Amino acid sequence: MYRSSRVVVFSLAALATAGSAFADPPKAPMPEKPKQVVIISFDSARDISQWKRSRALARRTGAHFTYFLSCVFLLSPETRKEYTAPGKTAGKSNIGFAASKQEVTERLEQIGLAAHEGHDIASHACGHFDGKDWSKADWLTEFGSFEHILENAYAINNITPEPQGWREFARHAVVGFRAPYLSTSKALYEALPAAGYQFDASGVSQGPAHPTTSNGIMHFSLPQIPEGPKSRPVIAMDYNLYVRHSGGFERPSNASEFTDRTYDAFRAAFDKQYQGKRIPLELGFHFTLMNDGAYWNALERFAGEVCVKSDVECISFRDYVSRQDGSEGQAAVGG
Repeated sequence: MYRSSRVVVFSLAALATAGSAFADPPKAPMPEKPKQVVIISFDSARDISQWKRSRALARRTGAHFTYFLSCVFLLSPETRKEYTAPGKTAGKSNIGFAASKQEVTERLEQIGLAAHEGHDIASHACGHFDGKDWSKADWLTEFGSFEHILENAYAINNITPEPQGWREFARHAVVGFRAPYLSTSKALYEALPAAGYQFDASGVSQGPAHPTTSNGIMHFSLPQIPEGPKSRPVIAMDYNLYVRHSGGFERPSNASEFTDRTYDAFRAAFDKQYQGKRIPLELGFHFTLMNDGAYWNALERFAGEVCVKSDVECISFRDYVSRQDGSEGQAAVGG
């Protein structure tokens, strides 16, 4: 399966030097630091209002995001049996399906708009099952379901008109994957290159880490970052902060405190890299507003401060990968 990817052309300003006679030879200019990269992503990508909110944040800050889509949200209750997970009967999902045909229509519109705006549409598989015990064949079945449902979403749900270029987009746009529950296995890593993926973002690392490459797949990891009064490490993802702060239960009365703690942790992790080695910083989110939106509020404050810096780039995983291989841009959806 051939997939194209984005060509990203960028340049650094040349440093001018003046030729004059000095008693001592002029000092060589200090090497310019690379821009600090921040990669922000969203898992499942369900709620329509959060699609709109994230896209608005991107417009304000110049950021590009990665949306890890769960394909069951492109199936209505009437069309849910189009999906069969490995080892399950048709129409089963750990996270449900779209509420209605109208919701599918609105979500497809958001996906198309995000793609037009340069965001990265990636795969979070379909039914959010833990595939740690799946075989390579099982994973290829799941990837095939994702591709089929994305490409045929308009036809499956009898939504008209289908935008010009949708199927071309669906065939070539999705080059990245994040495993549900961040649950990986040898079989998954064998299936990813066989299915034509270029990157996987299912890892966890002790602090920000450069991605690694194996079997043609670039592997990214969400970092553990210090957080809270005791600076205990936590995975830099909203759900993990939610469990840390409130045991996975809603505590809206503490939302302001949780927002501040999250922002402080993000900013400290960023500042350490920005002032140091400038290793890319990855942050993960969901479309669920946990603890009364504390983590999204922290994200908006953080992105509003750092993504606008001239020596910072808030880019997608796909953007980052394309810079390494110099490949083509994401297919666009016509309309």
